[in-house]
Amino acid sequence: MKIVITGAGGMIGWHTAVRVHAANCAARFKGGEAPYDLVTLDHAAFDDDAALLAAITGADAVLHFAGVNRAPDDVVEAANPAIARRLSEACRIAESRPHVVYANSTHATRDTPYGRSKRIAGEILSGIGGRYSDLVLPHIFGEGARPRYNNVTATFIEAVIAGETPEINPEGRVSLLHAGAAAQAAMDAITEGQIGTIRPVSRDIAVMELFELLRRFHANYQANIYPDLRDPFTVALFNSYRAALYPDGFPRPLKLNADARGTLFEAVKGGGGGQTFLSTTVPGVTRGDHFHLSKVERFLVVRGEAVIRIRKVLSDEVWEYRVSGAAPSPVDVPSLHTHSIENVGDNELLTLFWTHDLFDPANPDTYADKVLK
Repeated sequence: MKIVITGAGGMIGWHTAVRVHAANCAARFKGGEAPYDLVTLDHAAFDDDAALLAAITGADAVLHFAGVNRAPDDVVEAANPAIARRLSEACRIAESRPHVVYANSTHATRDTPYGRSKRIAGEILSGIGGRYSDLVLPHIFGEGARPRYNNVTATFIEAVIAGETPEINPEGRVSLLHAGAAAQAAMDAITEGQIGTIRPVSRDIAVMELFELLRRFHANYQANIYPDLRDPFTVALFNSYRAALYPDGFPRPLKLNADARGTLFEAVKGGGGGQTFLSTTVPGVTRGDHFHLSKVERFLVVRGEAVIRIRKVLSDEVWEYRVSGAAPSPVDVPSLHTHSIENVGDNELLTLFWTHDLFDPANPDTYADKVLK
């Protein structure tokens, strides 16, 4: 199935592309063929006539996340219908009738420049001629969100990390949906043939409560305490917060309590459960080279020398962290980032791994993807 993602440079577009890539990685790991031909279009590619036409030709599905939500009112009102017309015209020229999944907004019913623009864009896209799914989304949060860019969650995360308190409407409320859930809803629409209006279930929360929750995350995490991660919404919000700490927030040195008998330190606190592994690795060997969509995972070297490498999925930049058992300093791997650990010492490496959930072979949330390409 050829899947085209517009707006692939944005948060929802990236989350969706990662999920498509994960499905391909899982199939290849089992020795099968990748089920999807993924084509991602960022802003520049979408504006390139040749690139857009090549992408649309033969496309089975278009997940349309491209759009404008922050600009002067007249620009916003004109931009989203214009983007939809461009996609519709490309489909006409390519004689393509893909299943279009449109990332619409709960604001589309409002008589505002943004609301009108989203509503009109949907009307244009529904006329392309193939299957059409109207994916109505509330406020989206998640890893990779931009603070101070129409994203209250990312803005609050930036503030709590900086030790600041922004102005908050005490009466305000927001309906939240993780970008991964939005991405999965878009994928389900094309794989299950869902058409018409789709409204993923979101979490309604007071804006003040959201800020206080993130503030507690930060205060406790600085004390090496995880929140209770038995609720999927909490996991998604905590992962969004953790991702914003990268690349400079790790490794995180632990407090060592030493006396004549030796040394004691706390490896993991909180989390509501989880699973702990200990592994040995011989010199020169690398473990990992995989990523997770939601799993919270801690790497803690307790003996030996290692380099932990992390790369944002579908990107090229690699972060490297040198860690040593002589000064235990955990690295908590962000979700949607492929990672590995290499023994770079002369002796056996001993590493503690902790995850927030029990390993489920039927749903491992682990996708093979080499960090170093």
